[in-house]
This record gives sequence, C-alpha cells and structure tokens, in this order.
Amino acid sequence: MHSRDKEDRFAKVRARMLEWHLKGRDITDPRVLAVMAEVTREEFVPQSYQSQAYSDGPLPIGMGQTISQPYIVALMTQELRVNQDCEILEIGTGSGYQTAVLSKLAKKVYTIERFSELSESARAILNRLGITNVEFLVGDGSCGWPGQRLPPSGRFDRIMITAAVPEIPKPLVKQLADDGFIMAPVGCGGVQELVVCEKKQDKLFERHICGVRFVQLVGKYSFKE
Repeated sequence: MHSRDKEDRFAKVRARMLEWHLKGRDITDPRVLAVMAEVTREEFVPQSYQSQAYSDGPLPIGMGQTISQPYIVALMTQELRVNQDCEILEIGTGSGYQTAVLSKLAKKVYTIERFSELSESARAILNRLGITNVEFLVGDGSCGWPGQRLPPSGRFDRIMITAAVPEIPKPLVKQLADDGFIMAPVGCGGVQELVVCEKKQDKLFERHICGVRFVQLVGKYSFKE
C-alpha cells in the first residue's frame, strides 16, 4: 500500500475513533479532543497490530506491557486537568503514546519506564514526531523522579501513573505540588479503580472515576515481582 493511501486510511479511522469512542462517550474537553485527533497512534503500535491502531482496546507492545485504549488515554488526560504551565511526571512510559498526548498539552513531561527497550523505543518515536519537551528515565517509577533532576520548583504539578498500584506510592505524593493532581489505577485485583486525587496541605482528596484494567506497576513502593 502506498504511504499516501495508508495515511488516508489511518486519518479516516482516527476521525471515527474521535466521533464514536471519545465524543460519543464523555470526552468533552476540546483541547484533549484536538490532541487525540493529532497524535498518530499507529506510530506507537507494533507493525503486526497497526490495522487495530484505532480500535477501542489495549494492544500488546512487548515486555508483557500494553498500550491503553484511546478512550482511557483521553479520559485520564481530561481528568488530570493539564494546562500549558504544567510540569508532569508520568510513571510508565510504555509505548510513549500517552506521553505524546500529555506533551502536547503541558510545559514538560518527565517520564519513567522500567524497561529500557520500551523507553528507547518511545524516545525514538517522539523524536521522529518532533516532540522535544519530554525527559526520559529508566528506573523504578514508584520511587519518583531523582532529586537531583527535579524541575526547578522541586515538585510536579501533575502526576499520572499508567500502571496499577496497590496504593498511591508515598514518594510520588511527596513530589506532587500543593493544589496538584495525581491519577492512578488503584487496586490489587484484576480490576482496579481509576482515581484522581488533589493535594491540599499535604493531604490527598480522592475522587473515583471508573473501573479499569491495567498491568501492575512493579517497584519498591508498589507490587513486587
């Protein structure tokens, strides 16, 4: 298939995704919708799954990890209330798709991935797409961002955890700015509860959004291997 035909085909299914799976449900933030229309999900999906790039479901990306369904990416982005002044910490780079979406809405994204292969792949894709406001790190995301490499403020305005945790890791709560938001799938079973918490005077005020299914975050302050 010629590249132009391929681009046209993906553009059509991306537009369908926007209408059916996002606008057709509860994604209403115009900035989120615009970014979801802009970021090419097929770039982040293995070649063998590219025909399913805009189906509303997760897809395997290797290392036992998945790329989240478009609706969940849009929902988490919308609920995190990102703006252009935000410095965001993302725990679980994965394919880099969610990273790319956040990067279009925020000042800067700091993203941690446990698997170097996934981190390197995501970095290469974002470089190819001309996205430059992302800093990558390979390590244990449950421990937070290394202190010597924190933003100038020493805290993050938003934190998104893209893998299941038994509870919000304490190092991440510490790195969240006051009046900031942190989002995570929380739970120990096969189904977790997606929650968003606002930090006020060192306390988290939690709001439940919906049930979700995520792979587990493995780390010192999360699930053990």
